[in-house]
Amino acid sequence: MTADRSLELTTDRALKLAAIGTAAGVFSGLFGVGGGTVMVPLLVLWLGYGPRAATGTSLAAIVFIAGFAAATQGAYGNVHVLDAILIGVPAVGGVLIGTWLQQRMPTRSISLLFAAVLVASAAELLAR
Repeated sequence: MTADRSLELTTDRALKLAAIGTAAGVFSGLFGVGGGTVMVPLLVLWLGYGPRAATGTSLAAIVFIAGFAAATQGAYGNVHVLDAILIGVPAVGGVLIGTWLQQRMPTRSISLLFAAVLVASAAELLAR
């Protein structure tokens, strides 16, 4: 079995991953976003990940980012724990449904749908 050379940890690749992580952390701290809006596009554009691998990698990284961000926001008194639970528990079901759907959709459709969501979000923010 040959190693996937695109996954070798070169200095350039490590610096790009660190930059992506830093940007995602800043956006998470500022706006509560980072994985889907920062990490996924940069993993696709900078490192050539496919949409599925970018999504999975982003979700794994978000575990760490969200934990630290929630603790920091909690220290400032900005966390409503009951509301977070009432959002988080049903979100687990949503993740299962979304992952199931993603595995059955063509990659191109995932990319187009993702782009449409980002454009709609940007339009909504500009309209406010």
